[in-house]
Amino acid sequence: MWRVLLFGLLWWCTLAQAGAAAMTYVYPPPESGADRRMDYYWELMRAALQATEAQWGPFVLEPSGMVMNADRSQILLSKSEAITTLVRVTSRERETVMRPVRIPLDKGLTGYRLFLIRPQSQAALAQVRSLDGLRRFSIGQGSNWVDTKVLRAAGFTVETAPSYESLFLMLDAGRFELFSRGINEIAREYEDRRSTMAHIAIEEHLMLYYPLPRYFFFAPTREGERLAKRVQEGLERLMRNGQFERMYREFKRQILADLNLAGRRLFRLENPELPPQTPLYRPELWDTLASERQAQGAR
Repeated sequence: MWRVLLFGLLWWCTLAQAGAAAMTYVYPPPESGADRRMDYYWELMRAALQATEAQWGPFVLEPSGMVMNADRSQILLSKSEAITTLVRVTSRERETVMRPVRIPLDKGLTGYRLFLIRPQSQAALAQVRSLDGLRRFSIGQGSNWVDTKVLRAAGFTVETAPSYESLFLMLDAGRFELFSRGINEIAREYEDRRSTMAHIAIEEHLMLYYPLPRYFFFAPTREGERLAKRVQEGLERLMRNGQFERMYREFKRQILADLNLAGRRLFRLENPELPPQTPLYRPELWDTLASERQAQGAR
């Protein structure tokens, strides 16, 4: 008798899972055809969702059909409109209006910053030996990027624009001297635009660092909490079984392949926008680039 009951229970559970509504994750589409900054992050989310299918059931992960910039995507998410998740670097303000999953998706690589420049600026930048020297150069950033607040708090002159693509045009036109980019972004951005923008190059000698974790965010609602818990559980599972580290290492290998870190002068800044809940106490979540910089002889 107990076997019949057990079989019936298993059969019922199978039917219930098969009939369960898929959990839907809708994310912002790329801001332009050349914008591939987020590909790795959505691949990581897909892996986290696949790792939790047995417990949480089916899922849908897809881009929104609505074009939006980063500022608009945050507004839409906070209102649970058009999208259900996004990837952003964190800040105190963002964690009050959205629900973060506090696992740095790129292990903090976004906080290591190189510069896109106009080639004629390279000679002057090669002479920079201090933060005061670097502050003589104007920097371009997005209007509401966390980086803008960090750089201004550190005494830099920052020119802003609301559109990601317009910043490349402004640099090309000489509206500012440095376009600060994460080391996870800059090589691909340069390669995608070098044929159409003759006046950009990657600066050769300098690097900034400030802690700048990039998280998955969700709406501050009951459904947002449910979506976030599944992703957090999936990411923790990927870390335990080694898949997170394998995906991250392949991501890092690709982004660092064409970047020379040897001999770069590293300047560190504080991040006054960093929330107190940031998991700095978990060293396994962060990459210091120590082996890469030592292997290449960086100072």
